[in-house]
Amino acid sequence: MTGDPAPEPAGRPEPRYASADELLATARAGLDRLEPAQAVAELAAGARLVDIRPAWQRAVEGEIAGALIVERNHLEWRLHPGSASRAPAAMPGQRWIVVCSEGYTSSLAAAALRSIGVDATDLIGGLRLWLATGLPVLPGLTGVGQVVGEQPSVDFGDLAGPHVVDEAAH
Repeated sequence: MTGDPAPEPAGRPEPRYASADELLATARAGLDRLEPAQAVAELAAGARLVDIRPAWQRAVEGEIAGALIVERNHLEWRLHPGSASRAPAAMPGQRWIVVCSEGYTSSLAAAALRSIGVDATDLIGGLRLWLATGLPVLPGLTGVGQVVGEQPSVDFGDLAGPHVVDEAAH
């Protein structure tokens, strides 16, 4: 077999941050983080909310109406306007407010989005502070890639089995 040999392992990288707390502080330093009331105002002005929590957290804590559901592991690909895998709402210039449960993961995610040119920030305190301030949530049943409150309704009639129109004809 011909070709270049496999590259040597890079070894242990030199850390850029002394701790996860330092990483978080650096990420937050580049954000204009929003209190829930500020987020509501930005949403009214055209910003979009993106919920990056896993399904089990959304099921337990609920979801914010209008939020696009994109789990963290796909975020950059779904929100970058130039990505072949982008969400339809990921348009150039779109402002995104990232929400997680408590506002830690969302800070890191918003900083990652900003590093690729996406206008993003996060919600201080996450969904827990949103709830504590009395803002509403819906039950957490929205699928990934859908917008909370806009998903199609389920036709439970299709789950009832075969439909018999005329019992006498059988």
